[in-house]
Amino acid sequence: MKGEIVMKTKAVRLYGANDLRLEEFELPPIRDDEILVRVMSDSICMSTYKLLVQGKAHKRCPQNVDTHPVIIGHEFAGDIVEVGRKWQHEFKAGEKFAQQPALNYQGRLDSPGYSYQFCGGAASYCIMPNEVMEMGCLLHYDGESYFEASLGEPMSCIVGGYYGCYHTNKTDHGHSIGVKEGGSVLIMGGCGPMGLGAIEYPMTLEKKPAMVVVTDVSGERIARARRLIPEEMAARHGIRLVYVNPQECADQFAALMELTGGRGYDDVFVYAPIRSLAETADRLLGFDGCLNIFAGPTDSRFSAEINLYNCHYTSTHIMGTTGGNTEDLKEAIRLAAQGRIRPAVMVTHIGGIDAIAETTARLPLIPGGKKLTYTQFDMPLTAIEDFREKGRTDPLFARLADSCEAHDGLWNAEAEKILFRHFGVK
Repeated sequence: MKGEIVMKTKAVRLYGANDLRLEEFELPPIRDDEILVRVMSDSICMSTYKLLVQGKAHKRCPQNVDTHPVIIGHEFAGDIVEVGRKWQHEFKAGEKFAQQPALNYQGRLDSPGYSYQFCGGAASYCIMPNEVMEMGCLLHYDGESYFEASLGEPMSCIVGGYYGCYHTNKTDHGHSIGVKEGGSVLIMGGCGPMGLGAIEYPMTLEKKPAMVVVTDVSGERIARARRLIPEEMAARHGIRLVYVNPQECADQFAALMELTGGRGYDDVFVYAPIRSLAETADRLLGFDGCLNIFAGPTDSRFSAEINLYNCHYTSTHIMGTTGGNTEDLKEAIRLAAQGRIRPAVMVTHIGGIDAIAETTARLPLIPGGKKLTYTQFDMPLTAIEDFREKGRTDPLFARLADSCEAHDGLWNAEAEKILFRHFGVK
């Protein structure tokens, strides 16, 4: 028996490399093993920009995308509208959901926002295929805001990155999972949107590092990071936090090494896919140091030199993480609900569904952090820092500015509700 609801959706679809189109079309009735959802929020990821640039060359993109376009967007949340018979024991119409796009279903790379005709976050409505539920990747969510569920996905990548690091034991060949307790963490290129989440997350760990050093070549980004996550905040959690602008150092390597007393770092994250950054990161590793190439490059030939002498004699090792798993997402959502992490530190711009295609295409050129969109209405992409000026002539932006200023300049649940009321979204 097929679903009974016939639903039109507005969605941004990929037809091939550099070919995105905002279109309105009818979704098919859901099958017994599918779920129809209303998407409320979708944050835009650099991974989607890579999908756009590569098209069919992307590992998650189907080869018939030109005739069977896919809906983009994988950082989304919303409401369940209709549930196929197979899943009615677990999900109910009207409840909120979060989702984990990294399905890993039967060894395939298929993922919402990359691979499906009718499932992606850049849409007003979409259909969750059976494998999403089979893999436990559709999650019940009862948080106050939708945007924190959307940002749970990028936060889960950060959580997964910390768990992905490991250290070795020469006595029994065992591996200790996670960053080294009491050790030193270096986050290179770390004041972008994902980096901000990575700075705050270790404060929640039971086995915390003693020091977190963050580098960025932008004084403006460092200033924003320091305002949102000051050194004093980390100190209250027993962590020494240090921000470094390498351009202000006579010798970047010497300055960063000196912070460790010459030992080198136990865990190093590379948050920008730049060869020189990766090579410097490798040089900065201490004994049994773990290098996590966190930032995914667009160029499939991206490479850098690593010191194999150190790999052999001082047990340095290199690995990379991409995405998080469902447990990482659950942890991210739980920590956000408890107020122990603030996903909103990532967000600098807000827009509607009509802003998604252009924003995705220009993502590397737009300054700031995460671009958060709401898919039930149109709204130009607008920087939060511009709300007050726009509010001089537009009462909506005046209210949004008041709300954000009352929350340390951050996007928040109250501001989300202001938007929904203004656009009549219930």
